Amino acid sequence: MSEIIIQGTGLAKTYQEGPLTTPVFSGIDVQVLAGESLAIVGASGSGKSTLLHLLAGLDKPTAGLVKLMSQPLQEFSETERGRLRNRHLGFIYQFHHLLPEFSALENVMMPLLIAGQPARQAETPAKALLEQVGLGHRLQHKPGELSGGERQRVAVARALVNEPACVLADEPTGNLDEKTAASVFELLMQLKRQHDAALVIVTHDHRLADKCDRVLELSQGLLRERGG
Repeated sequence: MSEIIIQGTGLAKTYQEGPLTTPVFSGIDVQVLAGESLAIVGASGSGKSTLLHLLAGLDKPTAGLVKLMSQPLQEFSETERGRLRNRHLGFIYQFHHLLPEFSALENVMMPLLIAGQPARQAETPAKALLEQVGLGHRLQHKPGELSGGERQRVAVARALVNEPACVLADEPTGNLDEKTAASVFELLMQLKRQHDAALVIVTHDHRLADKCDRVLELSQGLLRERGG
């Protein structure tokens, strides 16, 4: 049986603003297995990104439990959760979130530097990944000097540089034209297979979702396996 990388049990999220209570979802169970690709789809505002943030330990559920590599995230301090995320997870966002003052190489090195690796040591895998994503000639370029597709490829390399057990991607192609989006997604799938990482992708693009092993749809507060 495949190892469970992330497990969410009985997850609920409610936002409270003064007297107003807004439930997003409740009673959600989800597992992410080693090496699989899992797409989460749903209408805008259905809570897809919120669910991804709970699974990543970036936000706390109103109810329920999230385990990362069998470790219950709620039992750790924010600092300890940050260490677990940096060790086991990679992240890709719609708007790349690269640090503008640093080069492509420095941006990809960042997760390794945060983990305490010396810069000389971190440089080797960062360069190798940038070569893999076709940006070996752009190592010293800053994000502002790169195209949208190139910035997302840097973000893909950064997400994989610490050899995570799982990459979490929130609309990673949503800010790209159709051709570039397809190219970045294929690259992501190729590299995730090479690095034996699981992938959880939130996307509104059903064509991309259909290329994943499983598709879960979040609708009216319920998460259902599509076709199941």
